[in-house]
Amino acid sequence: MVRNGSVESPSPRPRIHQTHPHDTPLFQSTVSQSNLRRFNYWILVFRLSAFCFSLSSAVFMLTTNAAHDDAVDSPRWYHFGAFRFVIAANSIVALYSLFEIGASVWEIYSGCTVFPEFSQVWFDFGHDQVFAYLLLSAGSTGTELARQLRGVDTCRVHNAFCIQSDIALSLGFVGFLSVLVSSLLSGYRVEIKAQLDKMLAQFV
Repeated sequence: MVRNGSVESPSPRPRIHQTHPHDTPLFQSTVSQSNLRRFNYWILVFRLSAFCFSLSSAVFMLTTNAAHDDAVDSPRWYHFGAFRFVIAANSIVALYSLFEIGASVWEIYSGCTVFPEFSQVWFDFGHDQVFAYLLLSAGSTGTELARQLRGVDTCRVHNAFCIQSDIALSLGFVGFLSVLVSSLLSGYRVEIKAQLDKMLAQFV
C-alpha cells in the first residue's frame, strides 16, 4: 500500500493470508468457513458410519462361535480363510475410520488439518480408495464362502452360524458403501484443492 500525500492507494495485488508455513494458502482462506464446515460435517457422518458398521461386522463375525453349541465339529470363523479375511479387513477399516473421525473433529473445531493440507487431502483420498477396495474384496470373498456353505450340510446343521455370518457380511458391505462415499467426498476435496492452487498461482 502506497501513500499518495495523505491518501492511501490500494495495493494492486491482494494479500493472501497463509496460516501454515508448509502450505499454499489454506482451503479455509478461499472457501467460506460455513460451507467448509458443512462439508466437513458430511465427511464426519460417513466416517462415523464406516466405523460403526465395520466394527459391528468384525464383532458379529468374531462372535459366531457363541451362536451355536460347543461341539467339537461345530464350525468356527477361524476355520475359514475368507471369514478371517473379513474380520481382518473390517478391523483395519474400523481403526482407520476412528483415526479419520479424530482428524475430522480436529479440523471442524480448530480450522486446520492434522497434516499439512496438501498431504491431508491426498492421504484421505488414497487411503479411502485402498480401504474401500479392501472391504469390497473381503465382502465378496466371504459372500462366496457363505454361498458354498449353504450348498452343503454346514448351514442345515448349524443354521445360526450361517445366519450370523450373513449379518456380519451385510454389515461389512454397508461399511464399504460408507467408505466409498467418503472416498468420493475426499476426491472432491482433492479436485477443489487443485483448482484453488491454480487460481492462487496467478497471484504469485
